Amino acid sequence: MLKIDTHQHYWRFRPEDFPWIDATMPALRQDCLPAHVAAELNAARVTGVVAVQARTTPDETDFLLDLAQRHDRILGVVGWTDLTDSTAPAQFERWSGQSRLRGLRHILQDEPDVTEWIAQPAVRHALDAVQRAGWVYDVLVFESQLPAALRLCTRHDAHWLILDHVGKPAIRDVADENVPSDAWRRAINALAALPHVMCKLSGLVTETAWRSGGGLHTRDVARMVASFDHALERFGPTRLMYGSDWPVCQLAATYDVVHGLAAQWAKSRLSETEQSAFWGGNALRCYGIELPKSDRLVSWT
Repeated sequence: MLKIDTHQHYWRFRPEDFPWIDATMPALRQDCLPAHVAAELNAARVTGVVAVQARTTPDETDFLLDLAQRHDRILGVVGWTDLTDSTAPAQFERWSGQSRLRGLRHILQDEPDVTEWIAQPAVRHALDAVQRAGWVYDVLVFESQLPAALRLCTRHDAHWLILDHVGKPAIRDVADENVPSDAWRRAINALAALPHVMCKLSGLVTETAWRSGGGLHTRDVARMVASFDHALERFGPTRLMYGSDWPVCQLAATYDVVHGLAAQWAKSRLSETEQSAFWGGNALRCYGIELPKSDRLVSWT
């Protein structure tokens, strides 16, 4: 079965580029490159990955595209550029010949006011240009920011948009057993009603209560599974895709744990045809990925 991990990050670690990575995150305070996750990807029989931006710096997209040129299993790149810059659409031309560039993303969750950011005329103009170029836009927000994300997704409907990490339902340190919350469910319902929006079942392990000894609390696993189930109910099997969020996931769980959770969920919920879509087909269709020749996809090195 074709298996694509639609959400991996790569970097050469420099503290100034990652102010959010502090001394409590040793697993991330180092270079994180394809070779460092190769064994895990081979073990999980992952065919290829989508490399997603992790830095909001001008060279981020070119850095990821360069990695993709050297690693055939990086099937697509979701890069970054400053969409608040009125000249951004003109700058897209320099990437017009880069077939591995399949989308863009901004770390919306870090914006103090997401509503204000997406309302900027330059951003609206740039997102229109992104969709005209046939690129996907990945939407990264916390649960509390989902109403703003809905406004963005409603306004820009000319091409695919992807909700990262199931909209990050609040899981960590929540005493209420009603998790995911009613507010998150309503927002997911509204987003799923938009036929051009897809959803990644990714990144939820880092929304849990991290345990010093590693591993996931059974309560948190149940909450993640409930989130996956609701996403399946609303988006359906043709608009969901797998992503690991490596290496960030390592703050809470190893790659094999993240992959194993998704695999167990998919096997228990989806038919064989639906599993094929979840693991690879939906990503091919949404990102518009072209697979290299099969003899160049033998194993990760």
